[in-house]
Amino acid sequence: MAQIGPEEAGPIAVGVVAEAAPRAAAFFDVDNTIIRGASSYQLAKELRRRKFFGLRDIIKFGIIQARYLIQGESKKHIEEVRERALALIKGHSAAEVVAIGEEVYDTVLSLRIFPGTKAIIDDHLANGDEVWFITASPVEVGELIARRLGATGALGTVGETVNGIYTGKMIGDLMHGKAKADAIRKLAEERNLDLDASYAYSDSLNDLPMMTLVGHPRPINPDSKLKRYAKKMGWGTAEFRNKRITGHPVRTSAIAGGAWVVGMIIRAIRRSLKRRVKQFIIVPK
Repeated sequence: MAQIGPEEAGPIAVGVVAEAAPRAAAFFDVDNTIIRGASSYQLAKELRRRKFFGLRDIIKFGIIQARYLIQGESKKHIEEVRERALALIKGHSAAEVVAIGEEVYDTVLSLRIFPGTKAIIDDHLANGDEVWFITASPVEVGELIARRLGATGALGTVGETVNGIYTGKMIGDLMHGKAKADAIRKLAEERNLDLDASYAYSDSLNDLPMMTLVGHPRPINPDSKLKRYAKKMGWGTAEFRNKRITGHPVRTSAIAGGAWVVGMIIRAIRRSLKRRVKQFIIVPK
C-alpha cells in the first residue's frame, strides 16, 4: 500500500476548534401561557399571609387593579405594579422570598400548569432545544418555575439586592414588551442561538416584539387581540384553557385578584369594627 508523505497530506490545522453550529431555542411567556393566572399574584397571597404587607398596601393594589380593569394595561399601570411589588419585598432577603416561592410552587403553581404547554416544553427539550422562560414577574419566580420544569433558564424583572436584601429598586427594565425582545437578542448572542430556527410562545399581544423576533411564533391561549393578529398572519394557535371559560385570560385573572383584594379589605374592616365595638361594650357581671 502506498504511503502518503507529510508533503502530500496537505496542511494540518493546529489549535483550531470548529465553532459549534447555532442552536434553536424556545422562549415561553409564563402567566397564562405556562401557568393559569398570574404567578406573582399567587406569591403575593402567601406574602400577605406572612405579614409582608398590610391593609394600606392592599387598598393601593385594589386601586391599581380597578384602574387596570377599567382602562386596560398601560405603561403607567405596569410602572405602578412594579413600584408596589418592589416596595413589598424591600428589606426582606432574597433567600426568604425564594423559599416562600418554593412552597407556593408545590402547593399552588404546580397544580395550575397547562398540561398542553408542559408537553410542548418537553418536546423542545427532547429535541435538544434550549428552553427559556421570559417573564415580567421577578426573575426568582421565573427561575424557580424553569428549574422545576427542567428548562434551561429564565429571564425576568430583577430587583436590586445588597448583601442579599432587597432595596426596593430595580435593575434594568421591567421584563415586558420590547424589553423581552432586547433580552432575547442579547441571550442569543451570548449562547449562539439561531433565532430564525427558534420558537416563541405567549398569550398576549404585548409579547409581539418577542414573537416576531423568531422564525416560529406560536400563540398559546391567545387573548382576543393576539388571536386576531395570529389569524391575519397565518400563525397556528393552541388553546389549553377550559373551553367553558370565556373572556380575556389576563382580565379573568385580574378579576380574581380584584375579588381577593376586596375580600381582604372587607375582612380587615370587619376585624377593625369588632375590636372597636368590644371597647365600648359593657359586659354585665
